[in-house]
Amino acid sequence: MTDRFRYYLRVRYGECDAQKVVYNARYGDYVDLAATEFLRALGFGDDVIQGVLDYQLVKQTFEWKQPARFDQVLEVAVAATRLGTTSFTLHSEFRIAGNERPIASAETVYVLVDSVTLQKRELPADFRAALERGAANQVTDHANYLSRQVKGDERRL
Repeated sequence: MTDRFRYYLRVRYGECDAQKVVYNARYGDYVDLAATEFLRALGFGDDVIQGVLDYQLVKQTFEWKQPARFDQVLEVAVAATRLGTTSFTLHSEFRIAGNERPIASAETVYVLVDSVTLQKRELPADFRAALERGAANQVTDHANYLSRQVKGDERRL
């Protein structure tokens, strides 16, 4: 899945239970962060932030295979998997950074809406084309994971 957009984040203590396992509900937050960074990588970050493109989540499903824990770096790979007239679906796949095996996945359906009326609106042609094209091999690394790999610093992995 390395050809997809990837987002790296570090699990914070407050996102975990007493056993230092990430609360299931936090994965929704992680999906939201990864989706925002994915749209930014597609060139639509300013449009989303300024409300030119506004969307609402209408369905989200998760599958968990293994837990993530405090201080681990997660890699979230994101790709658009379905485009409707007014909706788009993003698939997010979670891994512990550096490991091949997925630990969780999410499918999220969004509907594009007018930012004032909140009525559905069609996906603009340039937005649709960008989602179809994807953001292959683009990375946002909020955990500083990749630069540590380049420097050979594996203390926290």
